[in-house]
Amino acid sequence: MLSRAFAETFATDWLSAWNDRDIDRILSHYADDVVFHSPRIALVMGNDATTVRGKKALQTYWTEALAKGPNLFFALDDILVSSDAITILYTNHREQSVAETFLFNEDGEISQAIAAYR
Repeated sequence: MLSRAFAETFATDWLSAWNDRDIDRILSHYADDVVFHSPRIALVMGNDATTVRGKKALQTYWTEALAKGPNLFFALDDILVSSDAITILYTNHREQSVAETFLFNEDGEISQAIAAYR
């Protein structure tokens, strides 16, 4: 069972890592076999992919995303907590509302993440 304190600490560090553009700190939260789903993948990578599998592929995707988004910034709106997942609601630099849900494995690493945009 995830605690509210864990969720708040995670969200603060995760958002800070993104806002600092610190790819290593961002990736430190993810399992090696992570699966990430987002409609932005296709836009950033110039293909029709909506899923990235594995930390190395995620690093490639996010490095490209950071290069294409020099003004990237996330502002926290809310945090939702479940038994083994957290959803962070935030507003990005494009003024979009985003919900990102993180499913954690038993080691406390993100095994699956899903981003949804308004």
